[in-house]
Amino acid sequence: MKDTLTVEEREDIEIELLLQAIYSVSGFDFRKYMRSSIKRRVENRMRLDHIRRISGMIEMVLYEKGYVEKLLNDFSINVTEMFRDPDFFKAFRLKIVPLLKQLPEIRIWHAGCSTGEEAFSMAILLKEEGLYEKAKIYATDMNEDILSHAEKGILPLNRMQSYTKNYLQAGGKQEFSEYYTTDYQNAYLNSSLLKNIVFFQHNLVTDGSFNEFHIILCRNVMIYFTGELQTYVNHLFYDSLSKKGFLAVGSKETLHTSSLSEDYEDFDSKERIYRKL
Repeated sequence: MKDTLTVEEREDIEIELLLQAIYSVSGFDFRKYMRSSIKRRVENRMRLDHIRRISGMIEMVLYEKGYVEKLLNDFSINVTEMFRDPDFFKAFRLKIVPLLKQLPEIRIWHAGCSTGEEAFSMAILLKEEGLYEKAKIYATDMNEDILSHAEKGILPLNRMQSYTKNYLQAGGKQEFSEYYTTDYQNAYLNSSLLKNIVFFQHNLVTDGSFNEFHIILCRNVMIYFTGELQTYVNHLFYDSLSKKGFLAVGSKETLHTSSLSEDYEDFDSKERIYRKL
């Protein structure tokens, strides 16, 4: 029998118990997220709230109203921007758009959409290619607060210069400023860009398929998942794609190690775009 545990071993046990408490209280399951990512966020919250031990956070999750929501916001990954990775959107425009023009309708799922910038970027691209009117964009995230912000189509004005640069590098065909209005603080996307985007809550860990899609984008989300959870989510995407549908993942993600790798064509290896066979 082991007499003592190291500090790291104790912390690992506490994190397991914390994630179980969060799941029991909220239904949100982070137990199969990468521990390194979870640990960074837990340590940051401990500093902010002046908590000495993770066990103190467990008590607050169980007994302090609203605390679990605070942790859910901490754990939600909200790194995004308009036309992020411009080369991806350029490849999408050049290689996938011609194929989409043959379809009577287009269904696109942005999984883990955060504040919506990727979905807005797609709306602009489709509008420029004459495809937006026959497209429906489903943008989902597990974080309700983030979604309520996203559906307003409000962007920080101080980011618009870098967003414009991304747009031009992605092959934009208009003046980017045509797509929004501004005041002294924010940029407001034209309402015509929002009409075919549906934002709603969906948890990749616990929720199932809800439609059949021609395109699924889940970029830079699964890097925070364990291998087991990545396999589960990849199967969810496979089941949600139409035949010959496209799956786009992040630059640090791949299907090559997945049991589904033989069920996809490596459509654009550089931009991590796969096509279901």
